[in-house]
Amino acid sequence: MRYLDLLQETSFTLFMNKARSALTILGIVIGIAAVIVLIAVGEGATAAVTQNISALGSNLIVVIPGSATGAVSQGIGTAQTLTMSDASLLQKQLQYVSGVSPELARHFQITYRSSNTNTNVIGANPIYTEVHNVTINNGSFFTQQQDNNLQRVAVLGPAVSELLFGSPYAGVGKTVEINGTIFNVIGVANIKGGTGANSPDNNIYIPLKTAQQYLFGQNQALTSISISAANPQSINLVEQETFNILLAAHGIKNPANADFQLVNQSSIVASLSSTTQTLTVLLGSIAGISLLVAGIGIMNMMLTTVTERTREIGLRKAVGAKKKDIGSQFLNEAVALTLVGGITGILLGLGIIKILSLTHSVTVVTQWWSIIIAFGVSMLIGIVFGYYPAQRAAKLKPIDALKYE
Repeated sequence: MRYLDLLQETSFTLFMNKARSALTILGIVIGIAAVIVLIAVGEGATAAVTQNISALGSNLIVVIPGSATGAVSQGIGTAQTLTMSDASLLQKQLQYVSGVSPELARHFQITYRSSNTNTNVIGANPIYTEVHNVTINNGSFFTQQQDNNLQRVAVLGPAVSELLFGSPYAGVGKTVEINGTIFNVIGVANIKGGTGANSPDNNIYIPLKTAQQYLFGQNQALTSISISAANPQSINLVEQETFNILLAAHGIKNPANADFQLVNQSSIVASLSSTTQTLTVLLGSIAGISLLVAGIGIMNMMLTTVTERTREIGLRKAVGAKKKDIGSQFLNEAVALTLVGGITGILLGLGIIKILSLTHSVTVVTQWWSIIIAFGVSMLIGIVFGYYPAQRAAKLKPIDALKYE
């Protein structure tokens, strides 16, 4: 019965000061909601980065022309140091690979009637689909025979298809102009996701020999060579073999003078994931500061309450209330504030995450551990910052409290 009385007394006291209680609870609400939302946004950024890079292909190693120092001044991939001979040599000598894809890539103007866009056109072999995990939604990808016959056929990314034809998977059987040359659309790829101009969904794929004949020039060096390792365990081995083969093919004895670079997909994912996770911790820590500020607000409110209710405390002690009873009463009030604020903050945070996910403005990933930690910290704050005011109230002497004006 005593605990029920304590609960009723706590509720009555908090409702007597509705405005003050609401403002104090608001600090907890904002703090918890901020922690939950910001961690969800940070985790979403990590997931988006991983998804976007994985969409480029599985176990991928990309060879880029140009030295590491020269790439800064010339631009990544602009050097003329990779050839079809290099790609053929890698295809013959590399072990533990599922495919080697020589590629040419450049932005060109694409036109269909009154619609046009400037997007990335990739000249490649049919093996490109396997190396980069490209699947076709409508139509088909070009064949090696079409490549050998220099046929002007194209496969569109869904974003390009939607821009030109009004639908992500339309356009098969129609023709588009690429830099003034007419190409027949024979397929549209499935959506892979990603944002920005470099998203795979913005690509247009054409046969490599056709690209050399009509767009890039016969003697154009390769923009890149993509290599798909057979499994994640063989990535490092394939990378080292690729490096050694190309050094020998280019007649380079000192590895520091290599006129090409190797980009390991796994290393990029690990590096970017580490960066985004650090950002998530930073965002969560910044949001956590608001919980600390809210705790100070709770202490301030409880100290004010103790001062205002000094005579009440004296009267309770005079009729037999013990120190622990007075302390429990005020500590319960502080914990009740954080409990209400914690539940409200969780609901608000989940609501904001739901809105963000529906609007697709940012990628969010709800982490339930962040909700548990945020709620636990808020309750701890209620106990820690409510303890001092509760002890101060409990230590008041009855005679002094009754004399207080």
